[in-house]
Amino acid sequence: MNEKRIKNISKFLSLILRHSPETIGLQLDSQGWASIQELMSKAAGKGQRFTVDELLIVVAENDKQRFALSEDNTRIRANQGHSVKIALDLEAVAPPEYLYHGTVGKFMPAIRKEGLLKMSRHHVHLSEKRDTAVAVGSRRGLPVILTVHSGRMFRDGMPFFCSANNVWLTDHVPVKYIEF
Repeated sequence: MNEKRIKNISKFLSLILRHSPETIGLQLDSQGWASIQELMSKAAGKGQRFTVDELLIVVAENDKQRFALSEDNTRIRANQGHSVKIALDLEAVAPPEYLYHGTVGKFMPAIRKEGLLKMSRHHVHLSEKRDTAVAVGSRRGLPVILTVHSGRMFRDGMPFFCSANNVWLTDHVPVKYIEF
């Protein structure tokens, strides 16, 4: 399967499993899981066709490991980044001392005033690697990389979660924990 096909299926899955399952009439369960057969059937009904093998390749080869399969390979879900209401059932864990967030300059005035907010998502997304934050920030222009004092936040009582694809999640990063 070529790169373009993988990318197109991945973008479609991100839209459906993270933001708009109703676009194809799909219902996610409370943890964000969907039946693979139902997903494929409803996607095909809207002109988006792919095989189980193609889906498995997209899940396995996605550079950000955005998707997970159930143990029996009958269900799929996005690992994080949802704007639809779901419960990932992640346990709070101690983060590394520092995490990174990639953004762009136009958001800096609001961040300097309010910190990092989850906006329409369930959590603020942070990464352990600066390179990952650079890649995230670069999607919208010249990246600005913020260092978050996550260890101090955690010790101050703010919970952190780590998704299945190693994206660190928290509800809000107040300004006092951000190194600009």
